[in-house]
Amino acid sequence: MNTRAQIKKTLADFKNLTTAEDYLEFFKIEFDRTLVNINRLHILKQFSLLIKEVDRVFPDITDGEKLVKYHLALEEAYQVFLTKSPLETKLFKVFQTKPKNFVSLDELTKQAEANN
Repeated sequence: MNTRAQIKKTLADFKNLTTAEDYLEFFKIEFDRTLVNINRLHILKQFSLLIKEVDRVFPDITDGEKLVKYHLALEEAYQVFLTKSPLETKLFKVFQTKPKNFVSLDELTKQAEANN
């Protein structure tokens, strides 16, 4: 990580960013555009959760220190989706709730084994 590159960047600059690519380019993180296109919302959601944690755990750090931690948070958020799918991370409610009319094969198998 190049912290010198972040010295010239400000928290105000950071707050003006809007896209996943903007954030990745701001922190000079190399990324696969296809991966970002597929997982954009998930990366941003994970990044948002990590930023909230940074702000909660380190409320009194300087803007420069905050940007360094945000950089690490974005790297972590991006790395998650190099090895996991959005379904595995379950960041959004749609992935967390099971439809009421759905019975998994595992549930049927367990029920059949219990009846034998």
